[in-house]
Amino acid sequence: MTLADADLAAFEAFALELQATAGDAILPLFRVENGLEDKGPAKNGEFDPVTLADRGGEAAIRRLIAERYPDHGVIGEEYGEDRPEAEFVWVLDPVDGTRAFICGLPVWTTLIALRHRGRPVVGAIGQAYIGEVFLGSRRGASLVRGGEIFPLRVRPCPALGEALIATTDPNIFKGEDSGRWARVRAAARLARYGCDAYAYAMVAMGSLDAVVETRLKAWDIEAAIPVIEGAGGFITHWSGDPIGPDGGNMLIAGDARVRDEAIKLLS
Repeated sequence: MTLADADLAAFEAFALELQATAGDAILPLFRVENGLEDKGPAKNGEFDPVTLADRGGEAAIRRLIAERYPDHGVIGEEYGEDRPEAEFVWVLDPVDGTRAFICGLPVWTTLIALRHRGRPVVGAIGQAYIGEVFLGSRRGASLVRGGEIFPLRVRPCPALGEALIATTDPNIFKGEDSGRWARVRAAARLARYGCDAYAYAMVAMGSLDAVVETRLKAWDIEAAIPVIEGAGGFITHWSGDPIGPDGGNMLIAGDARVRDEAIKLLS
């Protein structure tokens, strides 16, 4: 069953409510003492920060979903899965870019996606400190800021050699992946680092041309899919295949010509 536009519009409006709720929980903990912990020793040994803002933001989002849509499932970075096989499932990352958050840099985002039968159909990338939400579905993509709505559209870029690209950190690429990233970086005009999912929104806005990331989880990526596609862009695995429910290595591109060149260097 395909969702009607009216249903999508209602879910988009609810995603904006969720973003506002998350912001209310997270902003009081930004640039102040926020209960920083390191999950790394229990996982992969790398520094993996989590704060009270991560946990409180996700808890607030989950409470509102449970009140409004008690039959919906939820998958979140901090509190795991609840009915992940439901027809509708919300996929949450309350603070994507926790490293930026603990450094006081306003490029962290709250990522909220809605899956319908396994496929992301609504995405919202929110930056509460700046007051921006980048919203997307098959109805299109828009920036919601200060009570105004601005349509989003990727920009044309004829070649990777003219592209402005981004990744979170070049050190995230391990083994052969490091060489693949190096080839893309060498071919591009300019690379910027440290923006996490805010860089995804900049592709949708037409400010960046591509983003390359690796080893992403579902909550890192699914909110970006409706936003990027709604703005006319592309989001794939490095192989060019669609992104599945388990995340993985990701390429975002605003122009198909940049996408195709990057895939040749990544795959």
